[in-house]
Amino acid sequence: MEFRPCIDIHNGKVKQIVGGSLDDEVDTASENFVSKKDAAFFAEFYAKEGLSGGHVIMLNHVGSPNYEETKRQALKALEIFPGGLQLGGGVNDDNAMEYIDAGASHVIVTSFVFKDGRINYENLQKLVKAVGKERLVLDLSCRRKNDDYFVVTDRWQKFTKEEVTLELLSGLSSYCDEFLIHAADVEGRQCGIEEDLVKLLGKWEGIPVTYAGGVGDYDDVYAIKELSNDRLNVTVGSALDLFGGPLNYETVLSCVKGV
Repeated sequence: MEFRPCIDIHNGKVKQIVGGSLDDEVDTASENFVSKKDAAFFAEFYAKEGLSGGHVIMLNHVGSPNYEETKRQALKALEIFPGGLQLGGGVNDDNAMEYIDAGASHVIVTSFVFKDGRINYENLQKLVKAVGKERLVLDLSCRRKNDDYFVVTDRWQKFTKEEVTLELLSGLSSYCDEFLIHAADVEGRQCGIEEDLVKLLGKWEGIPVTYAGGVGDYDDVYAIKELSNDRLNVTVGSALDLFGGPLNYETVLSCVKGV
C-alpha cells in the first residue's frame, strides 16, 4: 500500500470538491476547500517528500472559460515535479503526448475510452499508440447501482454499462499501467469508504490500483489496508490537513505504512 497525493484544479485554483457536483455550463462545484497556494506549491511539497505517483486532475472541461488557467496551473505542477505526477482531465490521443512531454509520468483517461456507455477499444488503442501502455492510467471511477459498481463518466454524472469486476480489470490491464478508481458517491464527503468496493478491488492481484473516496478518519485508512489485503494504494483529499481537513498528513502516512 502506498499513499498517492493529489492536486485537483478547478477554475485555476487547487480545490477539493464534492464528487459529482461539477456544473460545466457555469463552471461551478460544491467546494470543501479552496487553497490559497497554487498547484506548483503542492507539486514542490510532494517532490520534497518523495511522494511520486500522485495525480493532477484538471476539473474544467476543454473550452470552458477557465480551462486555460486550469491547464496552466497543471503544466506548472508537472514542470516542478517532472516524472512524479500523473495528469488527467480531457486527455485524448491528440493531446496525451503534450502532457508526457511536459513532465507527466502518465496520463489518466476516462471519458475518451468510455463512449456511449461502453469501452471504445479503437480510442483505447489510439491512446496506447500515442503514449504507450506504460504511460497510461485508466480511470475506472464508479458509482453504486443496487449491489454493483459501474464506471461513470462526464464528471462522474453518467453511468456506463461497464460494471467494475475482476474480469473488467483483467481485460483492460493489457492496455494500461495502473488503474485509478474514485468511489464517486462518497468522494469529498468524508463519510466513510465504500467497503464493498475496497473488498472487491482487494481481490485483484494485477497492476496497481489507487482507491479514493470517503476517507474521513484514520480508521478508514486502516480499513482500506486491511480489507484490500494491503494491495490498494490510497488517495486522501478533503480530509487531509493539507486541504483544510482534520487528518494530519504525517499520521496518514504512518497509517498507510501500518505503524
